[in-house]
Amino acid sequence: MKKIFAFVFARGGSKGLPRKNVLPLGGIPLVAHSIKLAKQINNIDRIFVSTDDDEIKTIANEYGAEVIDRPQLLSGDTASEIDAWRHAIRNLQERGEKFDIFLSLPATSPLRNCSDISACLDSLNDDTDVVITVTPASRSPYFNMVSRDSDGFSNILNRSEVYTRRQDTPEAFDITTVAYVLRPNFILNNEKLFDGRVRSVVIPKERAVDIDDYWDYKYAEMLFKENLKCS
Repeated sequence: MKKIFAFVFARGGSKGLPRKNVLPLGGIPLVAHSIKLAKQINNIDRIFVSTDDDEIKTIANEYGAEVIDRPQLLSGDTASEIDAWRHAIRNLQERGEKFDIFLSLPATSPLRNCSDISACLDSLNDDTDVVITVTPASRSPYFNMVSRDSDGFSNILNRSEVYTRRQDTPEAFDITTVAYVLRPNFILNNEKLFDGRVRSVVIPKERAVDIDDYWDYKYAEMLFKENLKCS
């Protein structure tokens, strides 16, 4: 039986929405939603929260997760997420802990469900290095996504002479932050997710909200309340 460790990486700082990881959603802090979900999935062996923030550490302990102290060097706005992943893995390895599958459940996606995560875990097979989650894109890079220079001049992002109708273009997807599933060795030995063979799991838009700013947060609140009405 493969050993699965779930991780929630939650910094104390945030420019887009200050203190977002501790903001309440449905009466509990945002970071706690990831912990609660992980606890509902039977084959997850342990749950860790990597953070630099004392309040987040307290919340993690209250909801039954173990804390990994995230150094300040890896907690700023310019810090790389994959560097924080490596730090967590090495921290556990130094303690003598071994596990087979690394599952990241970002705190900013509180509307996912257990079936979403189970589908991601099931998708990591011998032919796959990385599992990400995606949702259907509302824009096509061939027709209505543009770049913009400092003078305001714009160009289509993906110019093509092949496609003359939007309906004929390849289906496009947005990467979401619902979950990431990898093996620890891949994280330690590669710089980018797409250095490996990446498989994706499609998540409906209503469960793929990624809270980055105030309006994302208000939208998530609305959807959360709607889900309560339907349950």
